[in-house]
Amino acid sequence: MKKATRSLTSRQSPRTGPVLRVAVRAAAGQRSRGWLIAGGQIIPVALGRGGILANKREGDGGTPRGTFRPLRLWWRADRGPRPRTHLPIRIVGPDDAWCEDPTSRHYNQPIRRSANGEGDRLMRDDHLYDLIVEIDHNTRPRVAGRGSAVFLHLARDNFGPTAGCVAMTRPNLTRLLARLGPRTKIVIG
Repeated sequence: MKKATRSLTSRQSPRTGPVLRVAVRAAAGQRSRGWLIAGGQIIPVALGRGGILANKREGDGGTPRGTFRPLRLWWRADRGPRPRTHLPIRIVGPDDAWCEDPTSRHYNQPIRRSANGEGDRLMRDDHLYDLIVEIDHNTRPRVAGRGSAVFLHLARDNFGPTAGCVAMTRPNLTRLLARLGPRTKIVIG
């Protein structure tokens, strides 16, 4: 009887393949700071100025409590090499923005905008959006006013609070990207 074998290229090491679960927790006594735990890594993160909220609303500064999936990586190709990830990648262009207007039919979706148009421009002068992980918060169904543009992205130098996103240093986000895939669950709260 012949022994069954598997190709080494089809197997993924538990240290290099996508993790199944990422947890984000608030730090004790600091609602706008927290910890992200993924595959044995513990990463300090900045959270929304309102902390982690179960009832997220547009403009409240809260990071939504819940379980989400990463959808894709948005990457500024002019600001660094293409990172390793198991997620689909989209290059950020000068007209890319995110609709944050609850009255728009494009609410909580990527949009194209002119220089004077509305929306959260993804090509920023600072480095916060050089790497953006889009997650499926408020997508199915999209509910007006329940929050938009909630991402994993780069943190400010002082780890200041976000408007509701989860932010971390570039080295930590780059390492995390190598471990994220479409089936990864991001559990916040």
